[in-house]
Amino acid sequence: MTGVTVRTLRHYHKVGVLAEPERRSNGYREYTVHDLIRVLRIRRLASLGIALDTMGDLLDGTGDTAGDLLDELDAELSAQIDHLTGQRELIARLREHNVAPDLPPELAPFLAVFAGTGTSPDLARFDREQSILIAHLAGEDGVAHITRLYQLLSDPAIAPTVQAVNQQFDTLGPHSADEEIEELIDSFMSVVVPVMFTGDTEFEPEVDHSLLTEFVTEYSEDLLNEQQRRTLDELGDRLSHYVENRETSSTTPGRER
Repeated sequence: MTGVTVRTLRHYHKVGVLAEPERRSNGYREYTVHDLIRVLRIRRLASLGIALDTMGDLLDGTGDTAGDLLDELDAELSAQIDHLTGQRELIARLREHNVAPDLPPELAPFLAVFAGTGTSPDLARFDREQSILIAHLAGEDGVAHITRLYQLLSDPAIAPTVQAVNQQFDTLGPHSADEEIEELIDSFMSVVVPVMFTGDTEFEPEVDHSLLTEFVTEYSEDLLNEQQRRTLDELGDRLSHYVENRETSSTTPGRER
């Protein structure tokens, strides 16, 4: 009559919201109309989202907790609605930019821009999965700064140059000359690096750099060719020297960072 299963009744007994009745001589439990009403009340409270382990006072009338429970329930439902609303907004953004839902949502629109400029599937995958890794290790604060960096690099004033550097990196292979690699690194240092170290994008995320380097190195070995890996290594050295020079300048008397 209550529409619940025997298994559910046993769970009610175990939790303690429904007393287990005496058994008849044949071993069956003998439920009464009072048990029927109790179960109907339990089902009504459960339908509102009230947990079984918090129903005791309401069912037994031993405390004036209804108002508090409803306030808590209302707050929980409000939080769930906010979460679901945010999820729908996120889905709408991903649809708008036609990007994969596994990407960090903050970075997805910008990765879509660069992926749509003729980049090979392998390099597009490298950019996408590397961004997922870095975003995870950088944390929420780090992602906010990375997003700002991507936004600046997508500015129409420099985006074509950034895309050209990306495409040049994509074409590196066994027959690439040293001069080509050096030209690419010079382009990156002159175009991308100044944006990386502007006042509103420069940051030091709380990342285990040795771990990040280990992960990125391992990952790049599987997806990039020898010339591309060599370019990244040399670019890393140039960036290290650039940072060291900036730090030296910032500590020199009479010089401003």
